[in-house]
Amino acid sequence: MRLLLLLTLLLTGCSKGPQSDLPYISQARSLAAEWALINGLAANGRLTHVYIATMHKQLREQLQTAASSLTQPDSRYGEEIHALLSQPDDAPPGELRVHADQLKQIEDALESA
Repeated sequence: MRLLLLLTLLLTGCSKGPQSDLPYISQARSLAAEWALINGLAANGRLTHVYIATMHKQLREQLQTAASSLTQPDSRYGEEIHALLSQPDDAPPGELRVHADQLKQIEDALESA
């Protein structure tokens, strides 16, 4: 029984495709939402320039890591993540939320599959 469980876990860990990309999709969605929040607060003058620059740098690095970790980078979710990366640091929060919403729809569809 333990051998069967171990084999199942091993095969699950080796799977490729959208299901294995789900953590990266979720991470990118969360980062897009955080980026939108930061830009909204920045537009209202509620954050320092140093904090904003630091957060933009970290968000981009994390998004790049998520994008490079995808098993299917040419997928719809890969395109959304790359579209996020092409946004300027001071992108309007609404545009960032559109990408976050698209990733959420993809994430929900994969989780229900």
